[in-house]
Amino acid sequence: MTTDQDTPLGDPSGQSAGQEQVVISVDAMGGDRGPEAVVAGCARTVSENAHISLLIHGDEAILKPLIARQPALAGRCTLVHADGVVTMDDKPSHVMRHGKATSMWSAISALKSGTAQAVVSCGNTGALMAVSMLQLRRMKGVNRPAIACLWPSRGPHGFSTMLDVGADIKAEAEDLLAYAIMGATYFRNGFGDALPRVGLLNVGTEDHKGRAEIKAAHELIAANQDFGRYTYVGFVEGSDIPSARVDVIVTDGFTGNIALKTGEGTARLVGDMLRESFKSSFLAMLGAGLASGALKRLSARIDPRRVNGGVFLGLNGTVVKSHGSADAMGVAAAIALAAKLAQSGYHGRMAERLVIAAKAAQDAAQDASPASAHPTTPQTPPGAAQNGETE
Repeated sequence: MTTDQDTPLGDPSGQSAGQEQVVISVDAMGGDRGPEAVVAGCARTVSENAHISLLIHGDEAILKPLIARQPALAGRCTLVHADGVVTMDDKPSHVMRHGKATSMWSAISALKSGTAQAVVSCGNTGALMAVSMLQLRRMKGVNRPAIACLWPSRGPHGFSTMLDVGADIKAEAEDLLAYAIMGATYFRNGFGDALPRVGLLNVGTEDHKGRAEIKAAHELIAANQDFGRYTYVGFVEGSDIPSARVDVIVTDGFTGNIALKTGEGTARLVGDMLRESFKSSFLAMLGAGLASGALKRLSARIDPRRVNGGVFLGLNGTVVKSHGSADAMGVAAAIALAAKLAQSGYHGRMAERLVIAAKAAQDAAQDASPASAHPTTPQTPPGAAQNGETE
């Protein structure tokens, strides 16, 4: 699966003629805007993507009339009744014990059973991760799954990927290595880039900076770049996230989530300030009118709805977490992203690399001799993808 910079992974506007059919399981009851926004997003998705069918999970009494008002959904979706709803205030542990009747649990069960190829939910992030881990389990070699997001950048593809952006606030060196491999595989399959450039987020680019686990991860990620099929550019700073220097930014979930929310807030601030400036005088409004085409392109370029959807990487299944505040456009983007990932076949290649990288990290940790301070790159096993193959 290859896209260009004008049609990123999450953009629902791409044509789908001739693509293989895919079924996406949607939790319709989560999210701040309620099921109306989710159902409208589902309708937008199927009207723009002929290869996508949907399982819509939630309260039948609420969803049935909403679906009936969307002609595009006729014959393109199946309503799966679920009484319960996971709220934003529910604790993940409570949902794991008592959430089997919820729409979120039902949506993930459809993926586990093979009825659907991916899941999308706007609901509680912690609960979604907990239930996904409980039902789908982690991939071998993954201690902590990660959430990956797309970020507008000056790079050749127009976007970079950052992970983790909120699945777990902690990450050891071995976890950061797994994030590098998962992020590179995700980016490679999403944008057709044979060797994504991976950077490790730090407080500076000098080798002596950072916490102990960051320095250890620096060594591990560098040692595994040939096997992981990425180019390691070393430490990167926050200013590098939207730059042309890096494609995949690796960090822990605490730092990544703060960076993500800061970026989104800054984009909204700049947009509001521009609108205020263009309304400040007659000449400013005239200038805005003359530049309307360029402003619309800029607005679309930085609109977070176009790339809505954080992907849970490291699970035995494709789960996409949409923003809780997503509107119909955002929901449609998340569903389209889930469909593209489900069809890409990236899971098998990612799983193979993770297992061997985890073994290499364990060997490196056990070897304390000065002569072996730098872990060796593991050999590619029989059957693994070679550098000339396409992922």
